[in-house]
Formats: sequence, structure tokens, C-alpha cells
Amino acid sequence: MQLKFLATLTVFFGLAITGAMAQRAVPMPSPPRLPMSVVFQGESKFFAIVAKAERENWRALPLGERTIRVAREMVGTPYVNYTLEVDDRIESPVVNLKGLDCWTYYENALAIARMLRYKPAAYKPTDMLQMVEIERYRNGVCTGNYLSRMHHLEEVFNDNQRRGYAVNVTARIPGAARLEREIREMTVQWKNYRYLRANQSLIEPMGKIEAQVSRLPVYHIPKDKVRAAEAYLQNGDVCAITTNEVSGYTSHVGLIVRIGNRAYFSHATSDREKGHMVIIDRPISDYVNGATKHAGIIIYRPYDVPPSPLWKNSMAGR
Repeated sequence: MQLKFLATLTVFFGLAITGAMAQRAVPMPSPPRLPMSVVFQGESKFFAIVAKAERENWRALPLGERTIRVAREMVGTPYVNYTLEVDDRIESPVVNLKGLDCWTYYENALAIARMLRYKPAAYKPTDMLQMVEIERYRNGVCTGNYLSRMHHLEEVFNDNQRRGYAVNVTARIPGAARLEREIREMTVQWKNYRYLRANQSLIEPMGKIEAQVSRLPVYHIPKDKVRAAEAYLQNGDVCAITTNEVSGYTSHVGLIVRIGNRAYFSHATSDREKGHMVIIDRPISDYVNGATKHAGIIIYRPYDVPPSPLWKNSMAGR
């Protein structure tokens, strides 16, 4: 088991080097299309986290450790859904630190963590919005069109890996198995989404996107293999929960937090018995085996993005 574990870590390390070498340059941030008061909520929380990060030099930490430092500052934040649906027509990167859902929790923690090494201080909300944009939008660019935002985790994972910004390590973990689904969540439940309700001409092209997502090579760790897989998980890994529902791959997402020799699941939960907020929950194997609807997990490991040229300006000015 020890040799197998070390061999797998070597594979992971090789993947990381390959991904880093293949990284694409960070696109320029998209121009403002909506007022800052609409697209950014929770400035006081943002500046408090950034100030603590600077005092404690989180920048020196590996990305996964940085991400968990930020994520811990968000524990207790209320669960709020549909925070990205801020307009009927105009699409824009959005941050709401006053209320998080499962996806925006991981996304915002990662955005601040990356921002700390992407460019030098002082940091502004627009810097965080740029980091959100490169993670959530196809090719890292928001065009102002709703369909430029990726609405399925599987596409986010695939798109960011293609750009060298992350690696989906799931298939390399012992016990991994292929999943096949016919994705149609957005097109069937279009009335749940403000932009689709307001512009029904988007439903057909959304269906084409979902057909493409259905064809992606998606692997997961089945729930009976997750306990053994915990040894391969790292702080800051993005952990998506796969579902037994046939119309989707995943139903939930959060972050891995190492505590002792276990990999715990931290997430924004809609469960009122757990506080309807961001929490650090049970070990991931206990969580995923706690409900029949859960099928397993997908593990996605982000990288730092290529640093901004502003670092050169910062050093030259010293």
C-alpha cells in the first residue's frame, strides 16, 4: 500500500508539472457591464480577509493551504442560492460574500487565494472578480452573454484543466470508475433560472452545451471506495459529490480540509439542521455514505495562475 501510494503521488506530481508548463496566460478582465453595487456584495468581509492574509503572509503558503485559510474565514456565512442571477440579460462575474451556495463557496475561497499570488497588494474587489472570471467562464472570459458562464462543474473542471489551471485527479485515484449521464438539468428546469426565463432563445443553445457536457470523460470515486481514497486528498482540493440521478453528474460541491489523518468535507449546506450555512462537516467518506442519493466524489485540484506582470513593477519600485 505504501509503494502504491507513493507511486500515485509521483503521478500527481508529474501531472502538476505538465499542467503548469502548459498554462495559458491570464486573460484581461472583462469590462464592467453592471454597477459594482450589483456584482460585489460584502466588501468589508473581503478587506478583512485580505488584511489577515497580509498580516500572516498567506501568500507564502501553497495554494491548497491558502485556499483553506480563506475558506475557514467564511465558515458561518449563510447559505443563499442564486446569488449570481443579478440581471435579466447582462452576464457579469459576481461575488457575494454575505451569502454563499456550495459552488460560490469554493469559487470565492479559491479566487482570493489565487489573487494573493497573482498580483501584489493593494487588493480591490475587481481583482477578486477577475479571479472568479477566469475560473467560471469558458476560456476565462465573460462576454456579457449568459452562455459564456459554465453552468456545470464537469465543464469547469475540463476547461480549467485544458488551460493548465487545474488537474482533475479523480481517474488517477485507485477505485475510480467512469460515469455516463445525459445532462439536461438546465434545459428541463429552465424556469428556475432568471436569465433563461427572460430570454428563452438561450434554452436551445444551452441544450447543445449540455449535450457536449454529457460527452465529457467523467470519472468518480464510488462511495464504497472513498474511505481508502482519503489518503490521496489534499487541503484545498475541490470535492464534487456525484449523484445517482440520471440527469446530472453532480449535486453538490465543497472543499477538502485535512484534520489529523482524515479528509473532512467543508461546504455551504442548505440543510437547516446543520445551520443553513458554511460548515466544516464530517470526513468526506462519512458524508458521502450518509445519504442514498450520493454516488461518490470527483476531486479537482486547482493551480496558481501565471503571475501578473505587476510583480515586476512592484519590485522595480522598491
